[in-house]
Amino acid sequence: MDAPGWKAPISYTTDQESERARMIAEQIRDRGVADPRVLAAMAAVPRHAFLEPALAGLAYADRPLPLGFGQTISQPYIVAFMAEALGLRGGERVLEVGSGCGYMAAVLARLAGSVHGIELEAALVARACRTLAALGGPPVTLRCGDGRFGWPEAAPFDAILASCAAEAIPAAWWDQLAPAGRILLPLERSGRQDLVLARRGPEGPRYLALLPVAFVPLRAPA
Repeated sequence: MDAPGWKAPISYTTDQESERARMIAEQIRDRGVADPRVLAAMAAVPRHAFLEPALAGLAYADRPLPLGFGQTISQPYIVAFMAEALGLRGGERVLEVGSGCGYMAAVLARLAGSVHGIELEAALVARACRTLAALGGPPVTLRCGDGRFGWPEAAPFDAILASCAAEAIPAAWWDQLAPAGRILLPLERSGRQDLVLARRGPEGPRYLALLPVAFVPLRAPA
């Protein structure tokens, strides 16, 4: 949990710039993420700015990091992989469930037309809003709430991305999805999580498993 007055480390150093460039080259591009718009978005968003100062030195490491409240910021490769898997071309309306510190939302905002994010922990929403405001860049609309119910007032969405694992896709997400839209989330079955891309098909939903992952669970309010 961050202390009152927490402030993201927005400033840049030459080392951080070189670490971010190395992260993109070695952790992301060398593992097969090739969309130039995704690579540019990852280069534009300083991951260290979304972490507490004590963890900023690990920002470009090949690992997730803790945010407090049982939440994490995802491994950089997973962020880039998910962004590419959505196939955004600009202009889309996107919902992110489980926005945490706002890092993924900031990346998506550079790829889509508008991004709405829901996060269960109010303190993380406040932190993310302060960080995003300090950074500038494309706007992101965040709110505190139960992600299982989506954001009906902002629907329909061309894409819904969950940064938390569920055993099934909530019905509300399907209801708020545009006709040709897609849902990307970690699905947990039999103790295993797979990142799954889901779309509507003529005979019902179609699911494509992309890779094994490990995410925190989609939670209801206590």
